[in-house]
Amino acid sequence: MATAGGPTVRRRQLGAELRRLREQAGRRIEDVATHLECSMSKISRVETGQAPIKARDVRDLLEWYGVADPQHVETVMQIHKDAQQQGWWAHYGDVLPSGMATYAGLEADARVLRSYESMVVHGLLQTEEYAHAVISAFQPNRPDETDQLVRFRKERQALLTRQPDPLELWVVMEESALRRPVGGKEVMTAQLRHLAEVTTLPNVTLQIMPTSKGAHPALSGAFSLLEFEPHTPTVVYVNSMAGNVYLEKERDVRSFIQTFDLLRAAAPDPQEAAILLEQLTREMQDS
Repeated sequence: MATAGGPTVRRRQLGAELRRLREQAGRRIEDVATHLECSMSKISRVETGQAPIKARDVRDLLEWYGVADPQHVETVMQIHKDAQQQGWWAHYGDVLPSGMATYAGLEADARVLRSYESMVVHGLLQTEEYAHAVISAFQPNRPDETDQLVRFRKERQALLTRQPDPLELWVVMEESALRRPVGGKEVMTAQLRHLAEVTTLPNVTLQIMPTSKGAHPALSGAFSLLEFEPHTPTVVYVNSMAGNVYLEKERDVRSFIQTFDLLRAAAPDPQEAAILLEQLTREMQDS
């Protein structure tokens, strides 16, 4: 049983272990809900790492599931204890969109992040001015919250220079997203220059999908693949106007991995991104 990671990954590990033990004991979710006197949806959220659970309930379930090994019990309880810690993103809890705290936790624990962006520059690669323009467009009447969300995004970007293990980021981005003058010509010009600079980092790879390529496998929308330490399952994150979706089933994850591999193969080599960024910068300045 893997036990590495921050509070978000720990909570998911705890849920996965409780689900495994429940199934091994031949218990159904409705049985657990009755035993703990709570709803089935609560148990489902606990087992997917989306809801907390009290320490006494964890001990109760371990005994009910027939876990007799003291070392196993202690390991599970330590995971529960670690899962109760708060990440730095908790300070922004009042303004974060639904599900964003979970994503921030997963991102902070990730070793590799692979993303496809169709409409905007990836959040970890945005300048403050660009981020402000994007967030303001979504919530134009909340300037105070916008400022906090920009700071939140800026803090996330520290993952790219984290020591000793910076996040490995690979982004495939649509050319059309880079031609949209978000925030105006000056803001977008600075954003393009920032992309040219940040992609010189050895752990950051950018591919730009030309509009001329036409149809490709990811036209349905943006997504991210978060990879962790060995034995911790990869998570797919899909964000849309309808909400956030996290996928962990092997079949779903494999499908998105294949889609991303096809995107990488279809897009020009990363070395060509610098040339296109220089061209786009000149065009933006002259527009």
